[in-house]
Amino acid sequence: MTTAIDLAPISGPSAWRGDELRTSTEWVYQLSDAERAELETVGRQFVADNPDLRTVTAADYPLPACAGLNEECARQLDSGRGFILVRGLRTEEYGDTLAGAIFFLMGLHLGVPMGQNQMGDVLDHVIATSNKTLDDPSALPSRVRDRLPFHSDSSDVVALMCLRAAKAGGASSLVSGTTIYNEILRRRPDLAPLLFESWHWDWHRQDPDAPARTYTSPICSYVDGIFSTYAGSSMIFSAQDYPEVPRLTEAQIELLHLYDEVSQSPGLALDMDFQPGDVQWLLNYAALHSRTGYVDFPEPERRRHLLRLWLKRDVGRPLVDGFGKHVVTERGSEIAPGGRFRIAEAVEPNFEWGN
Repeated sequence: MTTAIDLAPISGPSAWRGDELRTSTEWVYQLSDAERAELETVGRQFVADNPDLRTVTAADYPLPACAGLNEECARQLDSGRGFILVRGLRTEEYGDTLAGAIFFLMGLHLGVPMGQNQMGDVLDHVIATSNKTLDDPSALPSRVRDRLPFHSDSSDVVALMCLRAAKAGGASSLVSGTTIYNEILRRRPDLAPLLFESWHWDWHRQDPDAPARTYTSPICSYVDGIFSTYAGSSMIFSAQDYPEVPRLTEAQIELLHLYDEVSQSPGLALDMDFQPGDVQWLLNYAALHSRTGYVDFPEPERRRHLLRLWLKRDVGRPLVDGFGKHVVTERGSEIAPGGRFRIAEAVEPNFEWGN
């Protein structure tokens, strides 16, 4: 097994640019009538059965007509661009419960849903529940309207379903981790090796119940010819609040600022205009995600509202030891009171949490 990288550009399907993909639809999977009909039928059965979201499995709800859909999603996640957008669900006709059931079913066939918050919820929400901004340290990124910096989540796969779009803005933005690396290497080959060294990340800010205040991980991994990325400079900078963490060097600080600058470079990102019913699947090791700032409708029931799944998925991906966030919450773990594990409850945002 090789864990070192010769500092050379990396090619392949994961090394894409947004300005090249924007004019094509090769990253969009349009559901067939048969696939949509099966998802609707099985989704209604799921709602009627009302299973526990912590224990239900894909085998409980087969989707034979969607075999091609699942295979293409898996291919793009595991060895392709690292993302795919599925379009064609009629969520505005379904109501949120059926839409959420279909989304959760799709997720079961691509991985194991993970808990996403202190309550252990396996279906979470991206919806503005306050007028806070990211300048407020208590603000939760999924519950504000600001533009987000590009980052990686704590799961193997993150998925979003659009229930309702914003009045203006709110595009989902993706950028290739491979392309960012290639651009850093082109601009500053002297700084690029630092990407493969270990960094301290703020664990407590990501999870107040974490067993330690920080964990360590490289930003990039290259093992057996497979490149992976794990990014989020704000978590590295906030780890500097802890006196036991070594101080960042000038070169490290320069690299972090360069990483964020490159990720925002014109042409690199792909902005997706989320439409109701769109489902986005993303492999966190291949691409970073963000969103543009947005303006909500004044009526609460018309707010921009996305459902989110975090999936554990065995993609057979070789990684350096300790890569990414060290501990994840899986279904069945000990949870705090307040979790909602039946679909009709789970699709309703918890407005008391994250404000």
